[in-house]
Amino acid sequence: MDYLWTPWRYSYITTADTSGDGASCIFCGLLRSHDDEKALIVHRAEYNFVVLNAFPYTSGHSMIVPYEHVDRLHKLPQAAATEMMALARHLEIAFLDLYRPDGVNIGMNIGKAAGAGIAGHIHMHALPRWIADANFMTVIGETRVLPESLGTTWQRLKEKF
Repeated sequence: MDYLWTPWRYSYITTADTSGDGASCIFCGLLRSHDDEKALIVHRAEYNFVVLNAFPYTSGHSMIVPYEHVDRLHKLPQAAATEMMALARHLEIAFLDLYRPDGVNIGMNIGKAAGAGIAGHIHMHALPRWIADANFMTVIGETRVLPESLGTTWQRLKEKF
């Protein structure tokens, strides 16, 4: 059996909240930031915020994160869940306009067993995708090729909100 490793994500995953109360949660920490650009927060809505993934799979890779520190979708108040979906729709439109992708991935991994890197605080990923974007560089070369910096992505997406 062959294994594919993603060592660049280790520092991200190991900062995940293990206390269960949000005290050391990376998302809760971002919310306490007074510098949205540095925290990569693109938009603050009423119940959720949109933040760039600091270790993106593609340019534009964003996450929609509720302000409330919950580990399961069913624990999220209905208004926050509804707003989360509206923000996902907003991101889809922004991606289509800014990046002209062949498709868009939108989804959640709830719980460690489902692949959640930060299992204590639910979040929805949204990212533009292109045919053959999982090429040799990513799969074999363990390298991501991103055509723009996180700062540029932040500015471009922020303008869409």
